[in-house]
This record gives sequence, structure tokens and C-alpha cells, in this order.
Amino acid sequence: MKKISLEEVKKNPQVLQCIAESDKSLDVLGYTEHGIRHVSLVAERAARISDALGFDGEVRNRAEIASFCHDMGNFMGRTQHHYWGALLFHQIFSETMDAHDCMKIVQAIANHDKEEMKFTNPEAALVVIADKSDVHRSRVRTQSIEETRKDIHDRVNYATTFSDLVYDKEADTIRLILSIDTEFVPIMEYFEIFTERMTYCRKAALYLGKSFGITINNIAML
Repeated sequence: MKKISLEEVKKNPQVLQCIAESDKSLDVLGYTEHGIRHVSLVAERAARISDALGFDGEVRNRAEIASFCHDMGNFMGRTQHHYWGALLFHQIFSETMDAHDCMKIVQAIANHDKEEMKFTNPEAALVVIADKSDVHRSRVRTQSIEETRKDIHDRVNYATTFSDLVYDKEADTIRLILSIDTEFVPIMEYFEIFTERMTYCRKAALYLGKSFGITINNIAML
């Protein structure tokens, strides 16, 4: 058993195929992009917040890997994709990865998208915050503005021209910073579809001993 890095996971053909098939499946179902762009961004954000909060390199590495793999089970079914992803990860890595690391990552993947989520490690909380904060124009798949306007998820993502996740040390707050084109959608539409996700982020931040906030168009909403 050995320590495995994010770079090794990124080169694993089974992981990459799972992510590719999952993104195809979600495309058919009408969901926004959940492919390499999304999982790479989630991994980067989880690592950045982990560093900002002072976690050690092992926590960071596990959070990065769980973030990169968190959506890989979608091709087996959207409703339980967090469980499918955790099982797939275990199947791929259980015989080669350090057992402690493997179980932490499995738990973080399984925990990232369920109403009854309970946090038992920082990796899981970091994955949730990094995942639920990804809203941006680049996630929209539709080819025309007319098509984009038909779906509220596409509208809100398309209207979001800037998105970043930062740790405000002075306020001790993990903050999602967004720029939303209010000529395309009213800001209220963001909260119509993302309130539950922001609640998850708040729970995750509280587990980490921090507050969670949202700034939209330079105005602190939370």
C-alpha cells in the first residue's frame, strides 16, 4: 500500500473514463457541464482553501483527490451518484492505496451530495464547499442564447461571468465571490436554485470552524 498523488489519479484511465462517461450521461439528462473542467476546478479550490486554513499536505492531497473523483459515478445513476462514485473509487484504488487515505477519500465522495450529510473529516467539508461553489458561464452546454434562456440553471450559470472561492482571514469566512449579469437574470434566480447548495456550504464551513459568505456584484449577501 502506498500514498497516491492527485497527478497519479489524473492519469488513471478508469477514473478518466468514468468522468467522461458521467459527463456524457448528464449531458443527455440536460445538466450543466460535469466533466474535466468542473472536477479540476473543484480539486483546485479544495486545495487552495485547505492551504489557506492551514491543513497539512495529507489532508490537502486527499481533498484534491476526492474532489477530482466526486462526480465519477454519475454514469451509473444521478440520484445515488455520490455512492456509486465512492464504490468505484474503492474498487479502483483499494488494493494499491494506503487504507487510511482510501477510506477518507471514499467517505468524502459519498458525503458530498446527500441531504443527511454529516461531516467526520475536513476532506469531506472541503469537497462540499469547492463543489457547490462552481457556478459559471463555462458550464453551459447550449449553443444559443435562446436555448440558454429556457432553463433556469443555464440562465444563472450563463449570467455568472466571474466566480471565485476565497478565505477572508480577517473575517474568518470562506467566501464565494460572483459577478452576475443582472440584465440576463435577476439575482433572485441564483437563490431560487442554489439556496440548498449554499446551506450545504454553510454546514461544511461550520464544521471547519468558519463562516460561509456570498458576495454578488460587490455586495455581501451573506
